[in-house]
Amino acid sequence: MPSVKKLQYLHLHLIVFIWGFTAVLGALITLDAIPLVAYRMSLAAVFLLLFAFITKKRLRFPRKIQIKFAIAGGLIALHWLAFFGAVKASNVSVTLAVMSTGAFFAAFLEPLFLKRKLIIYEVFFGLLAMCGLALIFNVDSSYTTGILLALASSFLGACFTIYNAQLVKEYQAGAIGLYEMTYGAVFILIYLGISGGITADLFVISLRDWGYLLLLASVCTAYAFVASVHVMRWLSAYTVMLTVNLEPVYGILLGLWILGDAEYMQTEFYLGAGLILLTVIGNGILKLSRARKTKNETTG
Repeated sequence: MPSVKKLQYLHLHLIVFIWGFTAVLGALITLDAIPLVAYRMSLAAVFLLLFAFITKKRLRFPRKIQIKFAIAGGLIALHWLAFFGAVKASNVSVTLAVMSTGAFFAAFLEPLFLKRKLIIYEVFFGLLAMCGLALIFNVDSSYTTGILLALASSFLGACFTIYNAQLVKEYQAGAIGLYEMTYGAVFILIYLGISGGITADLFVISLRDWGYLLLLASVCTAYAFVASVHVMRWLSAYTVMLTVNLEPVYGILLGLWILGDAEYMQTEFYLGAGLILLTVIGNGILKLSRARKTKNETTG
């Protein structure tokens, strides 16, 4: 029988595959980005609440911690609004390729928020990633809005990841996810209420879209959020980081298969996307090899 570690490695690939499928679902759902994210977060909160009751998770936290959850919920809501906005304005391939720059935003944000030194090779890889972005920008001017939204989503995703990493160390993933989804949904609903977006049309959804929304909220959000934290108990950060880099690959291939001609791009796009992906992987390998070397020197 396969070992637990091998099973969790396959589990991780399934999670990354699901994340890649999220963008495809965003393209298939006919709702605009704002109502789409509102439904995603609201439904995900319901699924996570059921999970918390079944597993008897602790759900009461002090007001100070609730504020932290609310900030994280706001960040993830903005991240998803920009993400699905990018999918609607361009396509799955462009969005996921540009989203690969998230690791480099994190590389520049971590020294700012975590008070560590800027690493030279991360700056070098960041410049290479910008070259990849330049190639993508030259593909088709009609994708400019989508590219800018994807960049905004990538930046917000890096901010959320850095912020949320501190919360995951102290609290259960299911409880964190429940509060973040709830606060994010509340913020969007407040915005819709103020802007006059809560109308009868908001609740007119086709059966097809309901099916996609339930899949997006349950499997791609609630399950993937909790499961991604769960696998970290068995797998190294190196394995997780390199595997997660496959998300745009899975997503682009799924987009080509499911959405067809709308996802086919010029050669320049694939060169740019490949350059970004290679720099992300190279950055991950160097970062984790340095961490191992430091650990060996410390223990030695």
